[in-house]
Amino acid sequence: MTVLVSAEKATDFAVLSQRIRAAGLLDRRPGYYAIRLTLVAALYIGGWVGVAATHSLWFAVVLAVAYAQVALVAHDLAHKQVFRGRRWSQALGILAGNAGIGMSYGWWMNKHTRHHANPNHEDHDPDVAPDILVWSTRQAERARGLARLIGGHQALLFFPLLLLEGFNLHVQSARALGTLKRRRLESALLYGHFAVYVAAAFLLFSPGLAIAFIAVHQGLFGLYLGLTFAPNHKGMPVLTAADELDFLRKQVLTSRNVRGGVWLDVALGGLNYQIEHHLFPNMPTPNLRLARPIVERFCAEIGVAYHSATFVDSYAQALRHLHEAGAPLRR
Repeated sequence: MTVLVSAEKATDFAVLSQRIRAAGLLDRRPGYYAIRLTLVAALYIGGWVGVAATHSLWFAVVLAVAYAQVALVAHDLAHKQVFRGRRWSQALGILAGNAGIGMSYGWWMNKHTRHHANPNHEDHDPDVAPDILVWSTRQAERARGLARLIGGHQALLFFPLLLLEGFNLHVQSARALGTLKRRRLESALLYGHFAVYVAAAFLLFSPGLAIAFIAVHQGLFGLYLGLTFAPNHKGMPVLTAADELDFLRKQVLTSRNVRGGVWLDVALGGLNYQIEHHLFPNMPTPNLRLARPIVERFCAEIGVAYHSATFVDSYAQALRHLHEAGAPLRR
């Protein structure tokens, strides 16, 4: 896909921004976040209390949901959706990410910022780097190592691989600590989480069940996060250096909204409104639903394709794209 856009098109985003601001959709929503943070904290604490009280592996499922919801809260903090200032956002983000779920806030924020700047760009978006999976036939033709080994059948392996994503996030967080601005603080909280987590598992369960608890919890945590993030961009156009897009088109054309009810808004943390989120990253989550008709109508006015799909169809598109991208490795 090669698209050339004149400089005048950059004013489209300014017009859209005026409409969004006029609707008050960039205003803070402290009441919403007070309730949401309280409920997520209650789910997190309740999950651990349940494990300690019952010694049941079923609470590994509850904690997988709790960890994913904490990650989604940390995501909103990173985008300054909760607080306008950086200080509180970073403090609570590091507390939630590093201490709460064992994921480096600084590492993830750096990675996610690069993703937002260049979504689905082969050279600049770390989320489509050919690490284990390949996202285009160009990447498949140059694939090496594990990506070359499994790339031809990656669509079939996608969901099983998501079960390893929780462990991968912990490993990547630990590996990145030396490069972070607040490496001492983040290291202490991250390794503190690991120590307490493993100690709790082996104190509450027999060794065999402790390993089972960790496997179930981390596996479902990774699966949940993958199910949250994958429908948003996978299967959408993958950009290269040949593509020249203004900000609005770069964000809209590489993103996909996922249609559903209130349950989907809660489960995906509002990221099912991915187009609106990419256009206005600091927009509070509950306002994304209100912004959707404004953005969709504006895109129709200027002739920019606005993509949305059901949850199931979004995955059908993503898996079909993965299968097509791996075609060179099946020859």
